[in-house]
Amino acid sequence: MPELPEVEVVRSGLAQHTTGARFRNVEVLHPRANRGQEFPLPGLLHGAVIKQWCRRGKFLWAELTDGQALYVHLGMSGQMLVSKPGRVTSKHLRIRAELEVPSASGDAADAKDSGAAGITGHRAAGVDKRELAFVDQRTFGRWLVCEFSEEKPDLPEPAAHIAPDPFSPDFDLLAAARAVRKRRSAVKSVLLNQEIVSGIGNIYADEALWAAQIHPATPANKLLQRQAVALLEAAHDVMSRAVDAGGTSFDALYVNVNGGSGYFERSLNAYGQTGKPCLRCGNEITRIVINKRSSHFCAVCQ
Repeated sequence: MPELPEVEVVRSGLAQHTTGARFRNVEVLHPRANRGQEFPLPGLLHGAVIKQWCRRGKFLWAELTDGQALYVHLGMSGQMLVSKPGRVTSKHLRIRAELEVPSASGDAADAKDSGAAGITGHRAAGVDKRELAFVDQRTFGRWLVCEFSEEKPDLPEPAAHIAPDPFSPDFDLLAAARAVRKRRSAVKSVLLNQEIVSGIGNIYADEALWAAQIHPATPANKLLQRQAVALLEAAHDVMSRAVDAGGTSFDALYVNVNGGSGYFERSLNAYGQTGKPCLRCGNEITRIVINKRSSHFCAVCQ
């Protein structure tokens, strides 16, 4: 499943190319892509305008000008692709939405779009026609038009239970560290609990633990406060670098809105490095299973 850096790269691309866009024709090509929706998605989205794209942890949504949200769950393999109409022809295409994007005039518009080959669509009367495609090979993802939470009005209902992530304006580092230390579970499992700190998945948990030199099986309540703080700071650092690198792509399932892959996998120190020498001490990276999730670490310096 895409983690915070991958979702942030997608959010940023969607914000750049579809903010202010109006939904026109929407086709749902697989019923699982809109499961849980009481009314047909095409009718709910037709005419709606994207005000902004938002993210909390791994959760992604568009705030619409009608006061609702388009919640997008990427699942294990979901891709949000922006292109010229009809360009995406994947057999795993699940939803296709026609967008009308207000276009700038003259050279400014051309300059803005020049870095996104294949995204600029047909222009007519000050409008760019583009297509937003949801491709999902494993069909675990979905789109859902929903209300914002009454208790947390900045969050759509499906994301209302999620804790702030290390990039959130309301993230409290010291409070989050204390929350981590209240748990008796292995610290690796605690990092994956989205109700304690959101956005961290298997990849970046392993990388943060390696950077902070903490064994993944250490009970979280055995950590000192300074260790928990250092761990969360390491998670922020590694995810920041991953965002800059476009995320981590081990296969063709994760891509940005242009269909391009990230390259942070080249910078991984622990995750997926079983049998390779630790870049800090030279000892072999080991793999163990903690609560049915693989964990990669150095047994000498963690």
